[in-house]
Amino acid sequence: MAVPIRTAVAALCASLAAALLTTAPAQAEQQDLHNRAWSLSAGAHAPRAQVTLDDATGTLSLAVSRDGRTVIEPSPVGIVTEQADLSKYLRFLHRKSRTVQERYRAKSGKRLDRLVRMNETRLSFATAAGARLDLVVRASADGIAYRYALPAGSGDVLGETSAFNLPADAKSWLGTYRVDNEGQFVQYTASTAPTGEYSDQALFATDGGYTLLAESDLTGAYSGARLAHTQGTGSYRIKLADDRVHTDGPFATPWRAMVTGDLATVTRSTFTDDLAPASKVADPSWIRPGTVLWTWLAGGREAGQSLTAQKAFVDYAAQRNWPYEAVDAGWYFKTDEWDTTDPDWQTNSWMPELVDYARARGVGIIVWIHQRDLDTPEERAQWLPTLEKWGVKGVKIDFMNSEAQPMLQWYDAILKETAAHHLMIDFHGSTIPKGIQRTWPQVMTLEGVAGEEKRTNTAAHLTTLPFTRNVIGSMDFTPGAFQRVGLRPNSDAAEVGLSVVYESGLQMFAGTPESYEARPLARAYFDQVPAAWDDTRLLAGEPGQEAVLARRSGQRWFVGGVYAGAARTAAVPLSLGPGRWLVETIRDGADGLVQDRQVLRGGDTLSVDVVANGGFAALACPWRPGLTTCYR
Repeated sequence: MAVPIRTAVAALCASLAAALLTTAPAQAEQQDLHNRAWSLSAGAHAPRAQVTLDDATGTLSLAVSRDGRTVIEPSPVGIVTEQADLSKYLRFLHRKSRTVQERYRAKSGKRLDRLVRMNETRLSFATAAGARLDLVVRASADGIAYRYALPAGSGDVLGETSAFNLPADAKSWLGTYRVDNEGQFVQYTASTAPTGEYSDQALFATDGGYTLLAESDLTGAYSGARLAHTQGTGSYRIKLADDRVHTDGPFATPWRAMVTGDLATVTRSTFTDDLAPASKVADPSWIRPGTVLWTWLAGGREAGQSLTAQKAFVDYAAQRNWPYEAVDAGWYFKTDEWDTTDPDWQTNSWMPELVDYARARGVGIIVWIHQRDLDTPEERAQWLPTLEKWGVKGVKIDFMNSEAQPMLQWYDAILKETAAHHLMIDFHGSTIPKGIQRTWPQVMTLEGVAGEEKRTNTAAHLTTLPFTRNVIGSMDFTPGAFQRVGLRPNSDAAEVGLSVVYESGLQMFAGTPESYEARPLARAYFDQVPAAWDDTRLLAGEPGQEAVLARRSGQRWFVGGVYAGAARTAAVPLSLGPGRWLVETIRDGADGLVQDRQVLRGGDTLSVDVVANGGFAALACPWRPGLTTCYR
């Protein structure tokens, strides 16, 4: 049968377009020799990157726009090594492009099933002396990212000239940089933020929407980044933790990522995970997210030193059907530090007895351990096989407090070794996720946040975290510390809501059994909360003011809302899907927590009375005649 000419021509055009995108043939590259600007996007309404080479200076800049509106102003791009300054006097060589399409399944996070679609272009440059630099740029529906790729012999890295230039009046939410990443988020404009260093998880609002700066694929091959800013400018420069980054052979830097879109897109994004390498754990079946009874704020160091106290906590976790109990600092200390050089040290611990006791009751044990006790191969060879032999399910490793290259190389080692010994990880005093949870899915959560332990937290900080720190990966905030009245800025209903607002593969509940028993509605809600989600949606929000997130597990939607400021009646769009929904809401009442039940249609407005610095938690399921509760 003859093919119509119009159909044949259309097919040929489509084929040629695909070829141009994925292979960049010689003619296209030759034509680029006469261009000094290159553009890349993932499609209509997606962010667009434009790389420009200044003919006079040989310097590169990168700008980002969305629907023709500014996201990032033209910003310097470049890197300096001991062999060459690759930030100026560059000449263009060639361009190659391809598409990146991947599917993967996560063990935790905003949703388990992930689909990646990105366009990538690699722009090659050289200096007059022949030093080479490839600038690799990726574009997706929710972000733009770039990295530098350098050949062997480039020498150690002395720094980057990379920066992000924002409009001076752009709203900004910034956390002062700390080595433990526990700075408070505060709102400024891009130019009025005080001179200093800030975490690279910075959020900006411009004409093109919201943009969260981030980093991905950070390993011991490089150094961690922070943002350096001078008041009066809109420029945020990349500053590395090391003055010199050792390189060996060809290498690529981490991705400098810009998660971009409306606030709902940014909040739901998995862009930093999508940029990271695929999982290195061949069989992840042993990795199981879950809720955890955390005993530190519930009992402190004294509880950690008592087998009797820990058995009581295990009993409570078993009663609640919470899958894990976490034993914090103190369990392997006597009057001074545990002497692991003692050949009998392993048999002197009561931990094996506790693990057996918990296992018999359906509870897994997670143990705290200081990084200094795992900082050498010999110590890890003592501890990790022993913990695995005892039956411990995971380790909470604390006090790394550095993103310098030597510490990142330690992360590389501990990640490989904990995977080999089937130990899940909760990192504290740590870096922030930066794609680590895709590559090493046994990393269930990381602190890197001013969490429940901090007495300096504000309600505004709590409502900013869903749009900053928690966007890029699981966050161990440890909600649920009802007993800390006067030490936390929010209400009891808001505290319940945090269990949904904040995503964590190991959701550590920080309350005491007594505080849960005094709040049976909170206790019952925590009994329902999973730690792995099929989907995540932002229902309402503005950083520093309010955050209402819905997370789906199966057919049920869990909704959490937190607010800063005066009491109000919150109006939340119930954007869960068509049909009727039974919605059970927990809010603050005059004499404690109260629960409301109502049937609403998808798209209706959920109205909730919220106290000052308060919030709510809700559970919604498809309604049918006779259904009276979503609880199981």
